[in-house]
Amino acid sequence: MAAETNENHLLIIEDDQGRKEFSLDQPVYSIGRDRECNIRLISQFVSRRHATLVRLPREHNSHAYYYRIVDGDAKGKPSSNGLMINGRKIPSHDLRNEDEIIFGPQVRAIYYLLRNTQRLSQTDSSEYDITLINPGMAEDLEEIGE
Repeated sequence: MAAETNENHLLIIEDDQGRKEFSLDQPVYSIGRDRECNIRLISQFVSRRHATLVRLPREHNSHAYYYRIVDGDAKGKPSSNGLMINGRKIPSHDLRNEDEIIFGPQVRAIYYLLRNTQRLSQTDSSEYDITLINPGMAEDLEEIGE
């Protein structure tokens, strides 16, 4: 039985304004304090163009992809404070489920890769075999049990 996996990429941001969820499906996202950023972070400790998310194809599956986060803007200018990913300060990282990204004090994100598997073939009719009972039948069964 063939199965197709749907992937949903989600970024949960916590900053000075609270918690926000971003469903990721675009090829590139800019992240930072600047009003022009796709994902805006509200904090004085975050650079105007703090990081860039880039969507890349997975090698084994042309329909699946992953996101790489890179410190700084799309032109290669790094942020002032850098990125801490899973407790390590690194310039770039291929995101995996539940990775934690720290942009600065009180500003973080958690990345989620949610997978839904759907069956592509015909379902077996016995899988949905439902027997309907007439309410009158239940009363008859109760009389038999007495």
